[in-house]
Amino acid sequence: MDTVDDTLLRFLLPAAGIRGIAVRLGASWRTLASHGAADSASAGLLGQACTAAALLGGHVKIEGRLSIQLRGSPITTLFAECTAAGTLRGIVRLRENAGELPQDLRMLGEDALLAITIENPGLGGREPMRYQGLVQPESASLEQALEAYFQQSEQLPTRLHLACDADSAAGILLQQLPHGEIDVALDEDGYRRASALLDTLRTEELLNLPPREVVHRLFHEEAPQLLGGAALRFACSCSRDRVAEVLVTLGREEAAAAVEAGGGEAAVDCEFCGQHYAFDADEIARLFAREVVTLPPRSSLQ
Repeated sequence: MDTVDDTLLRFLLPAAGIRGIAVRLGASWRTLASHGAADSASAGLLGQACTAAALLGGHVKIEGRLSIQLRGSPITTLFAECTAAGTLRGIVRLRENAGELPQDLRMLGEDALLAITIENPGLGGREPMRYQGLVQPESASLEQALEAYFQQSEQLPTRLHLACDADSAAGILLQQLPHGEIDVALDEDGYRRASALLDTLRTEELLNLPPREVVHRLFHEEAPQLLGGAALRFACSCSRDRVAEVLVTLGREEAAAAVEAGGGEAAVDCEFCGQHYAFDADEIARLFAREVVTLPPRSSLQ
Protein backbone atom coordinates (compact mmCIF):
# COMPACT_ATOMS: atom_id res chain seq x y z
CA MET A 1 0.00 0.00 0.00
CA ASP A 2 1.28 3.43 -0.88
CA THR A 3 -1.13 5.57 1.07
CA VAL A 4 0.39 7.72 3.77
CA ASP A 5 -2.32 7.44 6.41
CA ASP A 6 -3.73 4.52 8.37
CA THR A 7 -1.57 1.72 7.03
CA LEU A 8 0.13 -1.38 8.38
CA LEU A 9 2.97 -2.99 6.42
CA ARG A 10 4.65 -6.34 7.16
CA PHE A 11 8.16 -6.95 5.87
CA LEU A 12 11.08 -9.35 6.12
CA LEU A 13 14.84 -8.86 6.11
CA PRO A 14 15.74 -12.39 5.01
CA ALA A 15 19.52 -12.47 5.32
CA ALA A 16 19.42 -10.70 8.67
CA GLY A 17 16.72 -13.05 9.97
CA ILE A 18 14.41 -10.18 10.94
CA ARG A 19 10.67 -9.78 10.60
CA GLY A 20 9.13 -6.36 10.92
CA ILE A 21 5.96 -4.32 10.92
CA ALA A 22 5.54 -0.61 10.28
CA VAL A 23 2.40 1.39 11.08
CA ARG A 24 1.27 4.94 10.45
CA LEU A 25 -2.00 6.39 11.73
CA GLY A 26 -3.42 9.64 10.40
CA ALA A 27 -7.17 10.29 10.25
CA SER A 28 -7.87 7.34 12.53
CA TRP A 29 -5.57 8.77 15.19
CA ARG A 30 -7.02 12.26 14.98
CA THR A 31 -10.56 10.92 15.39
CA LEU A 32 -9.54 8.65 18.26
CA ALA A 33 -7.62 11.39 20.06
CA SER A 34 -10.53 13.83 19.86
CA HIS A 35 -12.51 11.55 22.18
CA GLY A 36 -9.88 9.49 23.98
CA ALA A 37 -7.45 11.99 25.55
CA ALA A 38 -7.87 15.14 27.59
CA ASP A 39 -4.44 16.78 27.14
CA SER A 40 -1.34 16.56 24.99
CA ALA A 41 0.75 14.56 27.47
CA SER A 42 -1.83 11.81 27.90
CA ALA A 43 -2.59 11.95 24.15
CA GLY A 44 1.05 11.21 23.39
CA LEU A 45 1.02 8.08 25.52
CA LEU A 46 -2.34 7.01 24.10
CA GLY A 47 -1.09 7.45 20.53
CA GLN A 48 1.94 5.30 21.26
CA ALA A 49 -0.26 2.64 22.86
CA CYS A 50 -2.65 2.57 19.89
CA THR A 51 0.25 2.28 17.47
CA ALA A 52 1.74 -0.49 19.57
CA ALA A 53 -1.61 -2.32 19.61
CA ALA A 54 -1.66 -2.21 15.80
CA LEU A 55 1.96 -3.42 15.61
CA LEU A 56 1.36 -6.29 18.03
CA GLY A 57 -1.92 -7.17 16.35
CA GLY A 58 -0.10 -7.44 13.03
CA HIS A 59 2.69 -9.42 14.65
CA VAL A 60 0.55 -12.18 16.16
CA LYS A 61 -2.14 -12.20 13.42
CA ILE A 62 -5.10 -12.13 15.78
CA GLU A 63 -8.54 -13.44 14.88
CA GLY A 64 -10.36 -11.27 17.39
CA ARG A 65 -8.80 -8.31 19.19
CA LEU A 66 -5.61 -7.31 20.96
CA SER A 67 -5.51 -4.69 23.68
CA ILE A 68 -2.84 -2.88 25.68
CA GLN A 69 -3.76 -1.61 29.12
CA LEU A 70 -1.65 0.44 31.50
CA ARG A 71 -2.47 1.50 35.02
CA GLY A 72 -0.58 3.33 37.71
CA SER A 73 -0.78 6.67 39.49
CA PRO A 74 -2.11 8.99 38.11
CA ILE A 75 -3.54 6.84 35.28
CA THR A 76 -6.92 5.33 36.11
CA THR A 77 -7.42 3.94 32.60
CA LEU A 78 -5.26 3.60 29.52
CA PHE A 79 -6.75 1.21 26.98
CA ALA A 80 -5.79 0.75 23.33
CA GLU A 81 -7.30 -1.91 21.08
CA CYS A 82 -6.79 -3.21 17.55
CA THR A 83 -9.04 -5.84 15.98
CA ALA A 84 -8.44 -8.39 13.24
CA ALA A 85 -10.54 -6.17 10.96
CA GLY A 86 -8.05 -3.32 11.42
CA THR A 87 -10.26 -1.17 13.64
CA LEU A 88 -8.77 0.88 16.45
CA ARG A 89 -10.12 2.52 19.57
CA GLY A 90 -8.56 3.82 22.75
CA ILE A 91 -8.93 5.97 25.80
CA VAL A 92 -6.81 7.41 28.59
CA ARG A 93 -8.09 8.93 31.81
CA LEU A 94 -6.21 10.41 34.77
CA ARG A 95 -7.25 10.79 38.37
CA GLU A 96 -8.97 14.08 39.18
CA ASN A 97 -6.50 16.86 40.01
CA ALA A 98 -3.66 14.50 39.12
CA GLY A 99 -1.45 17.15 37.55
CA GLU A 100 0.84 16.30 34.65
CA LEU A 101 1.39 12.75 33.48
CA PRO A 102 4.96 11.57 34.24
CA GLN A 103 7.07 11.10 31.12
CA ASP A 104 8.90 8.20 32.79
CA LEU A 105 6.74 5.10 33.28
CA ARG A 106 8.84 4.14 36.30
CA MET A 107 7.22 7.09 38.08
CA LEU A 108 3.76 5.46 37.92
CA GLY A 109 4.33 3.72 41.26
CA GLU A 110 4.97 0.23 42.55
CA ASP A 111 1.48 -0.95 41.61
CA ALA A 112 1.88 0.05 37.95
CA LEU A 113 1.01 -2.75 35.55
CA LEU A 114 1.13 -3.23 31.78
CA ALA A 115 -1.22 -5.86 30.33
CA ILE A 116 -1.35 -7.24 26.79
CA THR A 117 -4.54 -9.21 26.15
CA ILE A 118 -5.51 -11.27 23.09
CA GLU A 119 -9.13 -12.30 22.75
CA ASN A 120 -10.08 -14.67 19.95
CA PRO A 121 -13.55 -16.00 19.09
CA GLY A 122 -14.57 -19.16 20.93
CA LEU A 123 -15.11 -22.36 19.00
CA GLY A 124 -18.60 -23.71 18.50
CA GLY A 125 -20.32 -20.77 20.16
CA ARG A 126 -18.24 -21.05 23.33
CA GLU A 127 -16.90 -18.12 25.35
CA PRO A 128 -14.03 -16.17 23.71
CA MET A 129 -10.53 -17.50 24.33
CA ARG A 130 -8.45 -14.95 26.23
CA TYR A 131 -4.68 -14.86 26.69
CA GLN A 132 -3.02 -12.21 28.84
CA GLY A 133 0.55 -11.25 29.58
CA LEU A 134 1.45 -8.94 32.47
CA VAL A 135 4.62 -6.99 33.11
CA GLN A 136 5.57 -4.24 35.52
CA PRO A 137 6.86 -1.19 33.61
CA GLU A 138 10.44 -1.02 34.85
CA SER A 139 11.57 1.07 31.86
CA ALA A 140 11.21 4.76 31.13
CA SER A 141 9.18 4.44 27.91
CA LEU A 142 6.33 2.34 26.61
CA GLU A 143 8.46 0.98 23.78
CA GLN A 144 11.10 -0.20 26.25
CA ALA A 145 8.44 -1.78 28.47
CA LEU A 146 7.05 -3.66 25.47
CA GLU A 147 10.53 -4.80 24.46
CA ALA A 148 10.88 -6.26 27.96
CA TYR A 149 7.49 -7.94 27.55
CA PHE A 150 8.63 -9.65 24.34
CA GLN A 151 11.89 -10.74 25.96
CA GLN A 152 9.91 -12.24 28.84
CA SER A 153 7.11 -13.86 26.82
CA GLU A 154 8.67 -14.88 23.50
CA GLN A 155 12.35 -14.76 24.48
CA LEU A 156 13.24 -13.23 21.13
CA PRO A 157 15.19 -9.95 20.76
CA THR A 158 12.68 -7.25 19.76
CA ARG A 159 12.93 -3.53 19.07
CA LEU A 160 10.18 -0.93 18.88
CA HIS A 161 10.18 2.72 17.93
CA LEU A 162 6.97 4.66 18.68
CA ALA A 163 6.11 8.30 18.01
CA CYS A 164 3.06 10.53 18.18
CA ASP A 165 2.05 14.14 17.61
CA ALA A 166 -1.26 15.95 17.10
CA ASP A 167 -1.61 14.82 13.47
CA SER A 168 -0.23 11.30 13.36
CA ALA A 169 1.02 8.33 15.33
CA ALA A 170 3.51 5.82 13.96
CA GLY A 171 5.76 2.96 14.91
CA ILE A 172 7.98 0.15 13.73
CA LEU A 173 8.70 -3.27 15.24
CA LEU A 174 11.69 -5.51 14.51
CA GLN A 175 12.08 -9.03 15.84
CA GLN A 176 14.73 -11.65 15.36
CA LEU A 177 13.32 -14.80 13.79
CA PRO A 178 13.79 -18.13 15.55
CA HIS A 179 16.56 -20.16 13.91
CA GLY A 180 15.21 -22.37 11.16
CA GLU A 181 12.05 -20.33 10.49
CA ILE A 182 13.27 -19.25 7.05
CA ASP A 183 15.34 -21.35 4.68
CA VAL A 184 18.36 -19.08 4.25
CA ALA A 185 21.80 -18.85 5.79
CA LEU A 186 21.40 -16.24 8.52
CA ASP A 187 23.85 -13.45 9.14
CA GLU A 188 24.63 -13.80 12.84
CA ASP A 189 25.26 -10.04 12.98
CA GLY A 190 21.92 -9.26 11.29
CA TYR A 191 19.91 -8.28 14.37
CA ARG A 192 22.60 -5.95 15.69
CA ARG A 193 22.89 -4.32 12.26
CA ALA A 194 19.14 -3.87 11.83
CA SER A 195 18.86 -2.49 15.35
CA ALA A 196 21.63 0.03 14.63
CA LEU A 197 19.84 1.12 11.45
CA LEU A 198 16.62 1.60 13.42
CA ASP A 199 18.48 3.95 15.76
CA THR A 200 19.12 6.27 12.80
CA LEU A 201 15.38 6.79 12.19
CA ARG A 202 14.32 10.32 13.04
CA THR A 203 10.95 10.91 14.70
CA GLU A 204 9.81 13.28 11.95
CA GLU A 205 10.56 10.62 9.32
CA LEU A 206 8.55 8.01 11.17
CA LEU A 207 5.61 10.38 11.62
CA ASN A 208 5.50 11.83 8.12
CA LEU A 209 6.53 9.08 5.71
CA PRO A 210 4.48 6.10 4.49
CA PRO A 211 5.56 2.78 6.06
CA ARG A 212 6.85 1.55 2.70
CA GLU A 213 9.22 4.51 2.42
CA VAL A 214 10.36 4.19 6.03
CA VAL A 215 11.31 0.55 5.41
CA HIS A 216 13.12 1.44 2.18
CA ARG A 217 15.09 4.30 3.72
CA LEU A 218 16.22 2.22 6.67
CA PHE A 219 16.83 -1.17 5.14
CA HIS A 220 17.30 -0.86 1.37
CA GLU A 221 20.75 -2.47 1.63
CA GLU A 222 19.14 -5.47 3.37
CA ALA A 223 16.89 -6.20 0.33
CA PRO A 224 13.62 -6.10 2.33
CA GLN A 225 10.73 -8.28 1.21
CA LEU A 226 7.34 -6.57 1.57
CA LEU A 227 4.81 -9.12 2.77
CA GLY A 228 1.63 -7.11 2.34
CA GLY A 229 -0.27 -4.39 4.08
CA ALA A 230 -3.60 -3.68 5.74
CA ALA A 231 -5.79 -0.64 6.13
CA LEU A 232 -6.48 0.67 9.62
CA ARG A 233 -9.39 2.82 10.80
CA PHE A 234 -11.06 4.11 13.92
CA ALA A 235 -14.24 2.29 14.93
CA CYS A 236 -16.14 1.85 18.17
CA SER A 237 -18.02 -1.27 19.21
CA CYS A 238 -20.65 0.57 21.23
CA SER A 239 -24.32 0.27 20.29
CA ARG A 240 -27.73 1.04 21.73
CA ASP A 241 -28.27 -2.67 22.43
CA ARG A 242 -25.01 -2.88 24.39
CA VAL A 243 -25.92 0.15 26.47
CA ALA A 244 -29.34 -1.41 27.11
CA GLU A 245 -27.61 -4.56 28.38
CA VAL A 246 -25.54 -2.46 30.78
CA LEU A 247 -28.66 -0.76 32.13
CA VAL A 248 -30.30 -4.12 32.69
CA THR A 249 -27.28 -5.40 34.61
CA LEU A 250 -27.56 -2.36 36.89
CA GLY A 251 -30.98 -3.55 38.00
CA ARG A 252 -34.43 -2.01 37.80
CA GLU A 253 -34.03 0.30 40.80
CA GLU A 254 -30.71 1.80 39.70
CA ALA A 255 -31.91 2.23 36.13
CA ALA A 256 -35.03 4.02 37.37
CA ALA A 257 -32.88 6.21 39.63
CA ALA A 258 -30.75 7.14 36.59
CA VAL A 259 -33.91 8.23 34.75
CA GLU A 260 -34.95 10.40 37.68
CA ALA A 261 -31.47 11.89 38.10
CA GLY A 262 -31.36 12.66 34.38
CA GLY A 263 -34.61 14.62 34.39
CA GLY A 264 -36.64 11.91 32.67
CA GLU A 265 -33.88 10.11 30.76
CA ALA A 266 -31.07 7.72 31.63
CA ALA A 267 -28.24 9.14 29.54
CA VAL A 268 -25.00 7.38 28.63
CA ASP A 269 -22.15 8.81 26.55
CA CYS A 270 -19.59 6.43 25.06
CA GLU A 271 -16.13 7.49 26.20
CA PHE A 272 -14.49 6.00 23.12
CA CYS A 273 -16.51 7.77 20.41
CA GLY A 274 -18.76 10.31 22.15
CA GLN A 275 -22.00 8.71 20.95
CA HIS A 276 -24.96 9.76 23.14
CA TYR A 277 -27.61 7.24 24.18
CA ALA A 278 -30.79 8.13 26.11
CA PHE A 279 -33.57 5.94 27.52
CA ASP A 280 -36.79 7.35 28.98
CA ALA A 281 -38.88 5.68 31.69
CA ASP A 282 -41.07 3.78 29.22
CA GLU A 283 -38.01 2.40 27.39
CA ILE A 284 -36.46 1.30 30.69
CA ALA A 285 -39.69 -0.48 31.62
CA ARG A 286 -39.72 -2.30 28.28
CA LEU A 287 -36.08 -3.36 28.76
CA PHE A 288 -36.89 -5.08 32.03
CA ALA A 289 -40.10 -6.58 30.69
CA ARG A 290 -38.11 -8.07 27.81
CA GLU A 291 -35.42 -9.26 30.19
CA VAL A 292 -37.97 -11.16 32.26
CA VAL A 293 -39.33 -12.88 29.18
CA THR A 294 -35.98 -13.80 27.58
CA LEU A 295 -33.82 -14.52 30.62
CA PRO A 296 -32.75 -18.20 30.62
CA PRO A 297 -33.26 -20.36 33.73
CA ARG A 298 -30.76 -19.51 36.46
CA SER A 299 -29.28 -23.01 36.41
CA SER A 300 -28.19 -22.56 32.79
CA LEU A 301 -26.27 -19.32 33.35
CA GLN A 302 -22.47 -19.47 33.11
